Amino acid sequence: MTENKLANLHNIHFIGIGGAGMSAIAYVLIKRGYDVSGSDLNAGHMSAHLAEEGAMVFMGHAACQVDDAEAVVISTAIHPNNAELVAARERGIPVLHRSDVLAAIMNAADGVAVAGAHGKTTTSAMISCIAAESGIDPTVIIGGEVSSLGGNARNGEGRFVVAEADESDGSFLKLYPYLAVVTNIEDDHLDHYGTEENIYQAFKQFVGNIKEGGKAILCADNAKVMRLAAETDKNVITYGVEGENADYTAKNISYGVNGTSYDLYYKGELVNTVQLIVPGRHNVLNSMGAYAAAHEMGIAKEKILASLKKFGGAKRRFETKGKVGGVWVVDDYAHHPTEIGVTLKAARQTKPARLLCVFQPHRYTRTKLLFDEFCQCFKDCDELIITDIYAASEDPIPGVSSMHLAEGIKAATGQDVKYIGRLTKAEEYLEGIVSEGDLVMTIGAGDVFKIGEELVRELERNKNE
Repeated sequence: MTENKLANLHNIHFIGIGGAGMSAIAYVLIKRGYDVSGSDLNAGHMSAHLAEEGAMVFMGHAACQVDDAEAVVISTAIHPNNAELVAARERGIPVLHRSDVLAAIMNAADGVAVAGAHGKTTTSAMISCIAAESGIDPTVIIGGEVSSLGGNARNGEGRFVVAEADESDGSFLKLYPYLAVVTNIEDDHLDHYGTEENIYQAFKQFVGNIKEGGKAILCADNAKVMRLAAETDKNVITYGVEGENADYTAKNISYGVNGTSYDLYYKGELVNTVQLIVPGRHNVLNSMGAYAAAHEMGIAKEKILASLKKFGGAKRRFETKGKVGGVWVVDDYAHHPTEIGVTLKAARQTKPARLLCVFQPHRYTRTKLLFDEFCQCFKDCDELIITDIYAASEDPIPGVSSMHLAEGIKAATGQDVKYIGRLTKAEEYLEGIVSEGDLVMTIGAGDVFKIGEELVRELERNKNE
């Protein structure tokens, strides 16, 4: 087990404190009595929230901002030339990766870690809400904001710490959970791992880290996860829609405009009917994984079902931005082809007159490595708009562009695909074509959600004129 790198520290500085993963950890440390400071380029709402909680938050990066720090926390996204990072290294201030801090918090408790290429935010959010509402007082550190939790973090006094486990850079291998949930294993993050087999081996090690007496909760609908189930020596609980041999199975699934319902079975015996507000087959799976984990945490069936019934989703996971004049505007963080396909299938199950999609590719490397898969995953769209690539921290790659992707999708599927690079232009185009009964979806991990927010504002303005 990794050492507790928070030991004997009090003043901790976060570079990029407003980020989803960083802000959640910073919040928990504030509540545990640490002196927390941090910096960010933009004055986002999470930074403002942390300032209200007592953190010293700086806008922009400067070497002097680490003067009082006993440790500096970074994420993989922080550039090596960042002024604060450079200053910390020059002064011999310990530099911790965010995963080191998460590990220190989780490994000292009974951790519930949720990993997978997609589904982990929603699944961990479901588990967190169930646990918080059941009275067991968990600590929560997740990547998505959930209204019922009041954000993306919670500091509790109970024995459990629920958290997303980030496989993107291998840092989840520092975690030693009591329960490990694996939603799926896909060929994502090849820029880090190099090969699909390396990704699989990382997940195998993650499950191998489970504490004595703990369990692996594994999705039986994913072939690589089932390989994991066969090869691990840990106690395994499986769940799935397709796999009849799974421990937890779903039958009589009903999809509709107002949500989803299904009969949950455990080893062939009916548990109960599960009702969900959130749509789609993927949320059936997410809720099954959450149910299995909550049951192993000792939470009563009735409390699990009641919490799932009112779970409204995490921010940017099929998040309704507004309904105006019969036009439904939804945003989703999906950025991997498999995840996009699943999300659009769920959208189609709500039976819109037309499904209009705006996709903002995330990272040049991902667009290049998964180009063929991206060309096939938008088949449920009636019309697709592609905006410019959201680079994150990457430099452009010659020959990789959104225009090239739009052409590739059109050639592969014959769909109606338009390249409209700028977000503002995409919003203006949508405003001119939407009509009653349409479902408009913005999809991607960047700032594409701004299109939906502006579209809702414009539709409301036009309605009131």
